[in-house]
Amino acid sequence: MGYRGKLVEQEEARRLRAAGLTMPEIAAALGVSRSSVSLWTRDVPFVADPARRLPVKRGPNRLEQAKAAEIEATAAEGAARIGRLTHRDLLVAGTALYAGEGAKRPGAVIMVNSDPRIITLHLAWLRSCFTVDEARLRVRLYLHEGLDLAAATTFWSTLTGIPSTQFRQPHRAVADASLRHNKHEHGCATIRYSCTRTHRAVMGLMDALLA
Repeated sequence: MGYRGKLVEQEEARRLRAAGLTMPEIAAALGVSRSSVSLWTRDVPFVADPARRLPVKRGPNRLEQAKAAEIEATAAEGAARIGRLTHRDLLVAGTALYAGEGAKRPGAVIMVNSDPRIITLHLAWLRSCFTVDEARLRVRLYLHEGLDLAAATTFWSTLTGIPSTQFRQPHRAVADASLRHNKHEHGCATIRYSCTRTHRAVMGLMDALLA
């Protein structure tokens, strides 16, 4: 329904989950986010098997173990409660997301966010619930000086399925020593779809949802 997951990583994640590995272990092994692992393996039965765990440099203390167990449990609970999104589920979820984060001025459907999961959900909704001319999609990156623009462009292009030729001139912000580069290395992406008709349709859905 619009999610552009990596098929090889998805299958490997499902195999490892069935083999008894935790989501953090799978994420580390495949070099992907825990949220992706959770999405890919939400319907895979899980039985912990310590003998198959990946080696770690040090054993976690009790507090770390309790925290990891709680995070694991709540992630599994959340995945079970949400389940697989139907078309209507995606319609409502995407509309609610846009009501909170999207641009309201007429003329274009615009979403700005640094979280790849938000951008992925937004585009899944846009492509699934509306007729989209892919050639009219545009991306603009907001990236601090000192961060790799080429790598960020490749990252967002791969994630969104939008060619880099449809990326606008990026905004390069002044370097910030307080910035957590490991968290914001790809910057913030603005996804723009210029279509007055689609924007009006989105506003109509928002009115219906918030009525």
